[in-house]
Amino acid sequence: MAFKSMLSVLTNLELADTVLAQGVALARGADAHYDAFCLGVDRSQTGYYYAGANAMILQETLNRAKTESEELEEKAIEVLRASGVRWGAETGVAQIADLGRHVAAHARFADLVILPKPYGKDIGAEVEPTIEAALFEGQAPVLVVPENTTPITAPKRITIGWNESSEALVAVRAAMPFLQAADSVRVVVIDPPTHGPHRSDPGGLLSQFLSRHGVRVEIDVLSKTLPRVSDVLMRHAKDTEADMVVMGAYGHSRFREAILGGATRNMLEQADIPVFMAH
Repeated sequence: MAFKSMLSVLTNLELADTVLAQGVALARGADAHYDAFCLGVDRSQTGYYYAGANAMILQETLNRAKTESEELEEKAIEVLRASGVRWGAETGVAQIADLGRHVAAHARFADLVILPKPYGKDIGAEVEPTIEAALFEGQAPVLVVPENTTPITAPKRITIGWNESSEALVAVRAAMPFLQAADSVRVVVIDPPTHGPHRSDPGGLLSQFLSRHGVRVEIDVLSKTLPRVSDVLMRHAKDTEADMVVMGAYGHSRFREAILGGATRNMLEQADIPVFMAH
């Protein structure tokens, strides 16, 4: 299925330019409709207010969030009116604890959700749960865009992180329009299992599946020569000048990844090219 409906959830004015530029570039290349959901987030935790806090404090935080949403909408309209693509812009306000419901309501009807990188200096606490809401509750693929990256209209060189997981296969299927249009797709298998039905041909069945869809694919089998799998995958992406990485998201629980770390979190922490994920 082609990407014909794209969405960005904007929560931070400083991150909006990169995300909007990437969304416009992809929408233009795919002749798609692009929506900007400008969400003002009340980042306060109501349960931690001191005893006796009254409704005026709650109203003040919500008013601040509403002002942020209006500033984001103004920025989105300014960019989208000049873009030449079909677009829409909508505002909303949510408390951070209830953010997922609002994001999912929009993401579930999008073919692709384009969001900023969730980790780094001055990144708000709401960006990570926004990505998770789009992936889990919205059941949509997400393209995570690092700050200050050059927009790509159609990635020409794509790296797939393949570990035979259900999440990775869902991501590959969702990314098919990108994969079919790419000049080169490299399936990267890191430390494949020495036992099992695919030990003699790691990535072979995926390569066969992709080639039948017209994808120009190669397989790279690598050893884990760095401490983390994400380190090896990102280094390979840089060495091959990849425009995008495709991978499954949250093979472990979100709680486990948040506490102990995992490939998804590690990749997003260090990514300097767009990362396409699905769960």
